[in-house]
Amino acid sequence: MADNILITSAGRRTQLIEYFQETLAGNENVVAVDCNNTAPALYVADKSYSVPRIGAQNYIDKLKEIVKKENIKAIISLLDPELSILTEKKEEFKKLGAEIIISNPETIEICQDKYKMYEFLKRNKFKTPKTFKSYDQFKAAYDSGKIDLPVFIKPRTGSASIGINKVNDVEELKIVLNNNEDLLIQEYIDGQEYGIDVYVDTVSKEIISVFLKKKIRMRAGETDKAVSVKNKELLETIKEFAKKLKLIGPADMDVFEKDGEFYISEVNPRFGGGYLIAFECGENFPKYIINNINGKKNEIKLNEYEEDMYMIRHDIVTMKSKEELIK
Repeated sequence: MADNILITSAGRRTQLIEYFQETLAGNENVVAVDCNNTAPALYVADKSYSVPRIGAQNYIDKLKEIVKKENIKAIISLLDPELSILTEKKEEFKKLGAEIIISNPETIEICQDKYKMYEFLKRNKFKTPKTFKSYDQFKAAYDSGKIDLPVFIKPRTGSASIGINKVNDVEELKIVLNNNEDLLIQEYIDGQEYGIDVYVDTVSKEIISVFLKKKIRMRAGETDKAVSVKNKELLETIKEFAKKLKLIGPADMDVFEKDGEFYISEVNPRFGGGYLIAFECGENFPKYIINNINGKKNEIKLNEYEEDMYMIRHDIVTMKSKEELIK
């Protein structure tokens, strides 16, 4: 039986599609869907479909049609807002023979609400940047010397660094917050940022892989340049955190290091944009997924990847005529 993989909201993630194709070795298909028929990943996948937007009434029905037509065994979403939709539909797709590789609804909710994540981290005694829901809450902490400027303001929900701004002045902060109540105020930590790629086995529920990279440069909210590193203390922290959060499948985390302390900032319970370096250094999440959908547990593989390897991302161009566009 074919292990055909469906990747939803595929967007620009062309190289991730190619990694799945490389791992499947031409024996099965990687099927990609997106609501935009010029999404680059559609033109790299073995089969592609243009679908309604994720909030459309017929979106799930369209996915089910594709699952049945293409004999899909696993579904992987690359878009945060879609995760909340798909995590509630796991049983429906399971009846069609397709496993959605995703964490449970409670975990998804914590990850997608930055203040709930902050509360989870504090409750479980993990270090994290101080975070405030309102100007008054921040001002009380500021006046008592518990936090200083500058600070970050960011949407309570969202990803890819959209809407994040650094603010250096209390009055400016007040003005910005008056215009948008759904913003959080977060402590600015001037330290080294890490991106962490984690895979939690869907069969054994064990943490199979933890890949650490130091971020060198960001572009449009994604890691543009990075270097693979190892750090035993950070590894142990991430293992404990991922277990308590009950992550399943691939996840991406942001961590800051300052004065030898690690501060967990955000978690995306999906493939991160910077996962590419992890694959190139030997952390094959597509292989783990294929093993899992066939009922196989993966062996725990920690700290076995190549260190001091640099990722340098760059652009390529795909040209298509009007007639060649996905309908």
